[in-house]
Amino acid sequence: MKFFSEMRPILSALLRNKTGPLLVAIQVALSLAMLVNALYVVQLRLDSASRPSGLDDESISFRLNISNQKMGGHEDQIALQKQEAATIRAVPGVKSVARVNSFPVSRSGSNSGMAASREQTNTTATAAIYLSPDSLVETWGLRLIEGSDFKSTDYLELDASASREFPKVAIVSKAMAEKLFPGASSFVGKEFYQGTGDGAIGMRIVGVVERLQTSGAPTDLEGEYSVLIPIRLTNEPFFGYAVRTEVGQRDRVMKEVEEAIRKASPSPVNVHSRSMEEFRYERYRSEKGLAWMLLTVSALLVLVTASGIVGMSSLWVAQRQKQIGVRRALGAKRSDILSYFLVENWLITTIGIFFGTLLALGLNQFLVSQFELTALPVKYLLIAPAVFWLLGGIAVYAPAWRAASISPSTATRGVT
Repeated sequence: MKFFSEMRPILSALLRNKTGPLLVAIQVALSLAMLVNALYVVQLRLDSASRPSGLDDESISFRLNISNQKMGGHEDQIALQKQEAATIRAVPGVKSVARVNSFPVSRSGSNSGMAASREQTNTTATAAIYLSPDSLVETWGLRLIEGSDFKSTDYLELDASASREFPKVAIVSKAMAEKLFPGASSFVGKEFYQGTGDGAIGMRIVGVVERLQTSGAPTDLEGEYSVLIPIRLTNEPFFGYAVRTEVGQRDRVMKEVEEAIRKASPSPVNVHSRSMEEFRYERYRSEKGLAWMLLTVSALLVLVTASGIVGMSSLWVAQRQKQIGVRRALGAKRSDILSYFLVENWLITTIGIFFGTLLALGLNQFLVSQFELTALPVKYLLIAPAVFWLLGGIAVYAPAWRAASISPSTATRGVT
């Protein structure tokens, strides 16, 4: 195609009739700005929903809740907890059991402010608190990157209604450790505090796990601020059991564990188990719903933009049918007519892309300031123009081909 030779007459024609090309350019600009940011938000949402929880294999883990037990005294409750754990372990296919107050991504758990020093006015960050008298590192398959799991002497057994004693050691997630002690290369042995001031509870880090999401699982790094504490509590109803199973056995084990607990209990109890897939579905249902909605809107934007280009190009062909016939009569080839409309569309699309890119950056800055999103990656600004150039070329091709197919005799018949 004679690309550059077509430029001057095309620009001249566009300047004489600005309204149609301007509308198409504006449509391309708005569509690009909205599409780029919508797809980026979709990508962020989907990335958030697929983040690893820290469990090495979510398909073999589930949570079991038991309620309506007769509480009894401190010693009776401890005995009951150990009996329940033993009942669960006895079910074929169970590999590990840990009593725990919360579960990652479950949207139900305990949180507390953590600080690197008692003297701080405010806490450094809010962390999820996982309380357990068993090894969550083993049951959840957490990856220790520094230090070790708790020792048997680290665990305490306390009555939550009568004691304010607290363990002196903790395991923290890497994100939590780095938040408390930015720039540190090692964290084991460092002391941090739950709360601030004289009443703050001091704990020493004995281990760091690579990752462990909180129960709320916020989309930013705060979703991985977690602290594991070695303690067994009584008179505290908000506990359940984390269960790890053999590969491929989880669904069967869930049913059999529920039945085993009901049979072992001397009085009727409510037993309910939930898998990590269920927790993930509930936690990220709204994010995925928003992602699908944005994808639908994006598809409609592309469709409307393509339809606009086709409609406007068809109108231009109809309006210039006589001129096209004259050009054909004067010796213009089909390829000349085709290239004319393709280059014309490329110019209009390029103008729209230029201003659309600027608008996309401006819209992204607004989203960053209002919703704490990250800046738009450069790849989106590189891919989007290519998509719209391709879209424009495809959309205009059919009208351009019809224009190129006009017979030279059209001009002599005076068709307008």
